[in-house]
Amino acid sequence: SVHTPFSGGLRTMATLNVPELIAKKRDGHALAPAEIVDFIGRVVKREVPNEQIGAMLMAIYLKGMSAPETVALTTALQNSGEVLSWPQFPGVVVDKHSTGGVGDKISLPLAPALAACGLKVPMISGRGLGHTGGTLDKLESIPGLSVSVDVQRIGAILESVGCVIAGQTETLVPGDRILYAIRDVTSTVDSIPLITASIVSKKVAEGLNSLILDVKVGKAAFMRTMESALALGTSMVNAGNGSGVRTLGIVTRMDHPIGYMIGNALEIAESVYCLQGKGPKDLDDLVIAQGGHLLAINGTAPTAEAGKEMIRKVLSDGSALAKFEQMVAAQGASAETAKKLCQDPMSVLAVAPFKTDLLAPSNGFVTDIDALALAKTTCVMGAGRLKTTDVIDFAVGLQLHVVVGDAVKEGQPWVTVHHTKPLADEHKAAISGAVTIGNAQPPVQPRIVGLIQGSASDNAAFHPL
Repeated sequence: SVHTPFSGGLRTMATLNVPELIAKKRDGHALAPAEIVDFIGRVVKREVPNEQIGAMLMAIYLKGMSAPETVALTTALQNSGEVLSWPQFPGVVVDKHSTGGVGDKISLPLAPALAACGLKVPMISGRGLGHTGGTLDKLESIPGLSVSVDVQRIGAILESVGCVIAGQTETLVPGDRILYAIRDVTSTVDSIPLITASIVSKKVAEGLNSLILDVKVGKAAFMRTMESALALGTSMVNAGNGSGVRTLGIVTRMDHPIGYMIGNALEIAESVYCLQGKGPKDLDDLVIAQGGHLLAINGTAPTAEAGKEMIRKVLSDGSALAKFEQMVAAQGASAETAKKLCQDPMSVLAVAPFKTDLLAPSNGFVTDIDALALAKTTCVMGAGRLKTTDVIDFAVGLQLHVVVGDAVKEGQPWVTVHHTKPLADEHKAAISGAVTIGNAQPPVQPRIVGLIQGSASDNAAFHPL
């Protein structure tokens, strides 16, 4: 069920006109919540020309926003269209969002694992652009599966399966689509309040009880430094809690790829291996940690440790895999495809006609695998998009045979390149240059750095683990 607000929204006693609002923010003053609601209301009704929207975005970019302003912007965007609500699923509606990484397939096993624990996951996800792969693109590599799921159908799948991973519908958060298109052409994308409101408004519009945010930090993350990752993570956790959704941030390192697979079909295959209880350790650990903490903040598990145990159980006993099979079928794949996918994924997924092994240049230990370099190259080879109209080649990708810390011998394959066109020398060179082999075994850093915790009344704070 949905409600559509914005028949005017809140009003200030004497509503400022748009130039006055822009000037107020330009001069570094905080906007009142009612002013933000009023401005977004007018934007959605197309009463504000793009020049003025661009000027306001630049003022926000340059002067920033306080936590209360960011919460008000998040809520105004959330309420700019229909807001989902699930009275039939009291207290069990949850989701997760990642700020994006390489080989970041965590959502794919996590959603069915949470459903197997009795939760409902209406995951409205995004597409890939640039070096970060999109969950929707990965799912579309499954023959017959559709990520265009309307709100009624989302409810039906939540009822019968418990999880759905779909694209943004036209009716959810239209205000963000308008702002985002203008941010893109006015160089105002990299603003923490604007990023926060854009991400969190779309999540809270799903009608959630609880939300976990995977905040990536490192060379292949959107936020490369701990300082910037914590600034964004804290802002997002405050906005989620301030919008009435229990929200926890988990800060994770994103220097090296997650798991062994990078690409679309290959990452679906690795997600299935995780659901079969045969996943790579780092992927398993991240799915278990994020699921466990989400079960705990939602009150479904008494502690995060108990929550992690619940996730471990559903990954090992086949119940999460069964949920994934049901979800794939519910989203349009044939029952036969869904079943085969969950038994032997590469029997149904696109397989590249060419596979080229690249060999370790010397003996030693893998000290670094540059996830960003690998992602940029696979993107150019067809696994990603450089512009939104690009068509993805699902079969293209990389299959790593080593992780950081492994010993290698000279001439041993460290990666297999899956490609549909002959491998260009520059691509081969770029991939080869992404691995560093040293004489000493490096210390392996844990993926999980810490938690960002807060509440509706408390500002979020970082707790290292």
